[in-house]
Amino acid sequence: MIELILIIIGLIVFEVVSSIDNAVVNADVLATMKSEKARKFFLFWGILFAVFVVRGLLPSLIVFFANPNIGVFGAFQAMWSSDPSVAAAIHASTPLILIAGGMFLILLSLHWLFVEDKEFGLPLERPILRFGAVWFYSVAALLLIGVMMALNNGAGEQAMPLALAAAIGFGAFFVTEGFKENAAKMEERLIADGETSAMSDWAKVAFLEVLDLTFSIDGVVGAFAFTTIVPLILIGNGIGAIVLRQLTVHNIDRIRSYKYLKNGAMYSIGFLGSIMMLEAFGVHVPSWLSPVAAILIIGYFFNKSVMANRTRA
Repeated sequence: MIELILIIIGLIVFEVVSSIDNAVVNADVLATMKSEKARKFFLFWGILFAVFVVRGLLPSLIVFFANPNIGVFGAFQAMWSSDPSVAAAIHASTPLILIAGGMFLILLSLHWLFVEDKEFGLPLERPILRFGAVWFYSVAALLLIGVMMALNNGAGEQAMPLALAAAIGFGAFFVTEGFKENAAKMEERLIADGETSAMSDWAKVAFLEVLDLTFSIDGVVGAFAFTTIVPLILIGNGIGAIVLRQLTVHNIDRIRSYKYLKNGAMYSIGFLGSIMMLEAFGVHVPSWLSPVAAILIIGYFFNKSVMANRTRA
């Protein structure tokens, strides 16, 4: 019981912190809306969509892609099924989910480390950022090659499906990153134009929902490092999404002030991706390690942010 509670707490914390960028964008775009009706629609119905549709469907789709023979509806049913054969099929596909998710999360963390502007929370971050995108692509290519070689040498009959899953995780990262970059450019235009933007308020609501879907992928994929029990993922990520919406409305300025939280999110993402990769290769990792490590990493950078704010005050 304690282990389950720990997993849910870890999922909530991870969902909130990994989606801070999403909350900031939501707040900025909401501030440009003229219609109070559109704003309230997003804050109420948007929560329901984010919790029950986005975070309900994404885990099902991940299970479906790992088990295409059971179909999309079958994947959704499998989340709640007690049928031993269904449970065995999902368990057998777990390494595919783990290696794809691990590849995705490690690339996400490396991209932040090598490419993205940031507040420097650790001494090595500044020199690593100077290496830039060229080094990121080089390291990403070496990572994929290394995983393929390791699979070829030790995965036996599972080598081919695992290699395909790793390649899918690799490709999925670059696809979602492209969506995020386009969304960031659109956000800049919306904020620059303010209330004079040519985009209607309802179009902005649709934009925010699509953006939420893109950002949700990180949290849902990372959740599989905590547990492969999908109902637990729905509970933890769902509560985290509700908390995030409340922060968007009431505490966004305070969240912005914790300047190292993004660092904590990205290091925990890198750690969780590594855990998923190890488990995909058959290494046993205690189920408590992922939530405890994520909470400790995020807690360290949260405390660092608080101390920095006190020093500045």
